[in-house]
Amino acid sequence: MGHLVAAPDKFRGTADASQAAAAAARGARRSGWTASKIPLADGGDGLLSAFDGELRRDEVTGPLGTPVPAEWKLVAGASHHDGPTAVIEMANASGLLIAGGELRNDPMKASTVGTGQLILRAVSLGAARIIVGCGGSATTDGGAGALRAIGSREALRGVELVAACDVTTGFLDAARVFAPQKGATPEQVEALTARLAGLAGSYQAEFGVDVTTLPGAGAAGGLAGGLAALGAEIVSGFELVASFVGLDEHLAVADLVMTGEGYLDRQSFSGKVVGGVVAHVAGRVPILCIVGDAAAETGKAGETGTAGFEIVSLVARFGPERARSEVLGLLEDVVAQHISAL
Repeated sequence: MGHLVAAPDKFRGTADASQAAAAAARGARRSGWTASKIPLADGGDGLLSAFDGELRRDEVTGPLGTPVPAEWKLVAGASHHDGPTAVIEMANASGLLIAGGELRNDPMKASTVGTGQLILRAVSLGAARIIVGCGGSATTDGGAGALRAIGSREALRGVELVAACDVTTGFLDAARVFAPQKGATPEQVEALTARLAGLAGSYQAEFGVDVTTLPGAGAAGGLAGGLAALGAEIVSGFELVASFVGLDEHLAVADLVMTGEGYLDRQSFSGKVVGGVVAHVAGRVPILCIVGDAAAETGKAGETGTAGFEIVSLVARFGPERARSEVLGLLEDVVAQHISAL
């Protein structure tokens, strides 16, 4: 009898990481194997599903100024300090989907004030550590809205603040790299870049932190840099989650590892879940990478040196309609069939 470690990311729009891991585990058990479910995330949207904890919902100011309900979690025993850890997805308070997507977003107006309000709420409930997932944002405000809501470093006294990111983009590059995806015109990208430069100067003057030197400070339109000015540590979201769930300990007893995500491309192998799992497996056991769809170039991107690294695209195997409407059943079937063929 073999053992499967199911360690996927979310399949955006069709299944969260917990659902995908559970489906893969069911497939393994159908074929007589045991399985461990280890849902993962990289710091972007989907971070909450990687943590078990008390799910909370608070009304905050959305990215364009209207009130929105935002989910976050309080996790007991996840901190080296007294008190729980708060896990916040900035996308739930200041995200592009909340703003109505690229076509409805106002990239000049979009603000992270709601994310700052969630941070303050977590502090008020005794959080000793606050993890902010920096991804899926509508914003390029350099974290100015969040800082305005928080008020000062004093408001975070005694709290460990962590900005979890899946990119290493610099603060001054945030507009150029991300703002067009949020609806910004070329002229607005220039204006946003100038605004970020001004914010960097003010953060240096007020807090003594040069955010332009920090890898990842441009995540979530510069939110990571703004939080760093308040004393946050910018970390790899994947490595933070992997450490929390004890990924290496689970991989040590695996005979097969299943990972995957909704769409696989070259970026999947740099700071994202699939690439992180490949690096942690380090060729010790085969990996079955099941994805919703895959970019044409992933044949080369998949040449990782990992033994038995196999990519299965649900769209390629079953067609786009079934890949979206039956994703969990197909995940289960692919895993069961793969194990039965070993």
